[in-house]
Amino acid sequence: MRRREVLATALSLPILTAAGPEDPVTALLSRRISEGHDSPGYVAALIDAAGSRIVPVGQSGNDRPLDGDSVFEIGSITKVFTALLLADMVRHGELSLSDPVAMHLPPEARPQDFDGKPMSLLDLATSTSGLPRVPGNLVPKDPANPYADYTVEQLYQAVAGFKPLHYPGAHYEYANFGFGLLGHILSLRANMPFEDLMIRRICQPLGLNDTRITLTPDQRARLVPGHNEDREVPNWDIPALPGAGALRSTAHDLVRFLQASQGRIANPLAPAFHLLLDVRRQTDAVATTVAAGWFLTNAHDDELVWKDGATGGYCSFIGASARSSRACVLLSNADSALSTPEIGMHLINPAFPLPALHLALELEPAQLDRLAGRYAITPAFVLTVAPYRGHLMVQATGQGAYEVFALSPLRFAYHALEAQISFTLGADGNAAALVLHQGERTMRARKLE
Repeated sequence: MRRREVLATALSLPILTAAGPEDPVTALLSRRISEGHDSPGYVAALIDAAGSRIVPVGQSGNDRPLDGDSVFEIGSITKVFTALLLADMVRHGELSLSDPVAMHLPPEARPQDFDGKPMSLLDLATSTSGLPRVPGNLVPKDPANPYADYTVEQLYQAVAGFKPLHYPGAHYEYANFGFGLLGHILSLRANMPFEDLMIRRICQPLGLNDTRITLTPDQRARLVPGHNEDREVPNWDIPALPGAGALRSTAHDLVRFLQASQGRIANPLAPAFHLLLDVRRQTDAVATTVAAGWFLTNAHDDELVWKDGATGGYCSFIGASARSSRACVLLSNADSALSTPEIGMHLINPAFPLPALHLALELEPAQLDRLAGRYAITPAFVLTVAPYRGHLMVQATGQGAYEVFALSPLRFAYHALEAQISFTLGADGNAAALVLHQGERTMRARKLE
């Protein structure tokens, strides 16, 4: 412990400077806020050969201005930290990447094999274990905080009860389930709570003093409220699956993490960082492979090593070019998963295109009022449409309410989902039905009386 503390203080600090008012990154993010309504605010950190700088833009949602010390939920970026913790434990001989998952779990939680082949720790770290995205028994009491009441006992039941559908290592499926299980296994192996283990093995050696799950009073005062569109939403609690997405952090800390991962600052975890990229498996995206925690995208004569994260009120991105000196952190205080990662990639390499800037039409209150109502796609799945402060909100059964923006007076698109809704008016001039367009599916819904 004493040796780690000494190493942490010896790390060379990145030089962080604030952006000027005419900065092009400021202009880009300001437009995403004012015209695209992607988020109330952003904190970006840009890293290149000249050093690093922080670019805060927009509103925090509280009295404290956004800056490099603002605390955000970073969601699935936690997975890179969990993978790094695994790599560090492998390097110290505490376990092996090839270890079967069952080796490190109690008998009641041991997973089933597929055709005699057990899933390994490496399979969990690359989302190729055969486990689905979330446990099948995740039925939250509060959809706004979906993991809060999920227990370790339920995790064990889900692991033991799931029959894998694919050969381990052969099929990619992004899995909060798998990374949550991996974090739990590392905690069991170290006989230490996950957060304590993460602080001791990762955060303290790298000097990440604001990367935590449990916040101090000072950190909580710097916590930026999360938003779903223009509404503040609760923070997420992930007690049984923290390795999947429970960390909170700041732009300053994530700059240090990125620079350590690139070898720009001396750090004791350098060999573990290298180990993360040793195995790469194909994802369901043509140009993107998955390593332990990281994604790697090869396009535009570049290779980006990156990860994004999203919770109910936040979105985040960290990434770096493997072929240049450029890297980026981008933190949003809204669930803007359809835009934040692409903006982050563009800030690293402008050849990566920005996401489309959806410019919403401004409709009169009467034009919104005529669309209000409950629309049944099935008897058990109803969309409730309601005007709210000059916007149109849509809430599906068992889900949160999302703003949709007007492409025309009768056609709307989601900010947070790749989906659109179109309305049909009845003889009285009010909406009588709608059609939900999501992916390749078209779902019609009649208006309930």
